[in-house]
Amino acid sequence: MPDRDTADFRPATRSSAWPTVIVIVVLLGAAFAWWRWSQDKEAPPPPVVSAPPVPDVSAPPPPPPVATGPQNPVDALAAPDAKLPPLKDSDAAVTAELDQLLGKKAVGGFLQTDGFARRFVATVDNLPRNEAPARMWPVQPTPSHFAVQGDGEARSIDPDNGARYTPFVLLVESVDMKKAAAVYARLYPLFQQAYEELGYPGKYFNDRMVAVLDHLLKTPEPPGPIQVKLMEIKTDSGAVNFERPWVHYEFVDPQLESLSAGQKMLIRMGPVNERRLKAKLADLRHQLATGEVAKK
Repeated sequence: MPDRDTADFRPATRSSAWPTVIVIVVLLGAAFAWWRWSQDKEAPPPPVVSAPPVPDVSAPPPPPPVATGPQNPVDALAAPDAKLPPLKDSDAAVTAELDQLLGKKAVGGFLQTDGFARRFVATVDNLPRNEAPARMWPVQPTPSHFAVQGDGEARSIDPDNGARYTPFVLLVESVDMKKAAAVYARLYPLFQQAYEELGYPGKYFNDRMVAVLDHLLKTPEPPGPIQVKLMEIKTDSGAVNFERPWVHYEFVDPQLESLSAGQKMLIRMGPVNERRLKAKLADLRHQLATGEVAKK
C-alpha cells in the first residue's frame, strides 16, 4: 500500500487563553472608571441618530461550523461482527460474507478477494481523484478491449462498447442493497481500520463513502457519440503511438477529460449502463446515510 502524505492531519497549534483574560480585565476596569467619572458630569446631549451602515454584501459569509464526529454512523444499519479477525487475516471472513450476498460463482468471476477490505477502501477513496489504479481494484478487469469507431483523429466510443459491462451491471442490479448495506455494516471495523491505514487517523470511512457516492451520482450523461483520442505513451526512446494492447484514450472534450476517474468510468460504460448503475448507487447511498436497514 503506498504511503500517504499526512501533512493535512497535523494537530492544530496550541494557544493560550491568558491574553484574552487580560484584555477582558482591562476593558472591565476601564468601563468601571468611566462610569464613576460620568456620575459627576452633566448628562451629555442625546446622540445624533444616523442611518445604519450599509452591509458589505461583497464580504464572504462566515464559514460553517466544523462538524465533529461521524456524520453518517453505520451503527443504525447493523451491529458489527464481534468475531471479526484482524484486518491482515480477514480475507476468509470477508469472502464468506460476499459469497452469501452474491453467490460463490459471481464472487469468483467478478471480484478479487485477496486483500478485499484494503482494495475496497483504497478504490472508494481514489474514485473522486484523477486516477484509481487498477492494481487496487476489488473487481476483476472488464474482459475484451475498449471499443472505438473511426480512424485517425475522428474516433469515438463504439456504441457497442457498453456491452462489455452488461454482465457486471446485471450482477449489481441483482443485489438487494439493504442486504449489501447490512454486510457492509458487519464488516465495517475492517474498512475503518484500512481507511486509517491509508493515512486518515480520526476520519470516518462511511462519511467518505457517502461523499464519494454523491460525487458519482453527479456524473454527467453526455450525448453520443463521445469523441476520444489515442494518446502517445512516453518511452525512454521518445513518444510512440502504441497499438493494442498498450493503448490509452482520452476524451477530446476537455470538460469530460477533467472529470474524476470514477466519473470517467461511468461515462465509458455507456449512457444506459451509467443510468442503471446510478440508480443502484442512489439506493445504496440512501441505506448508508439514513440507516434505513434498521428501520425496516
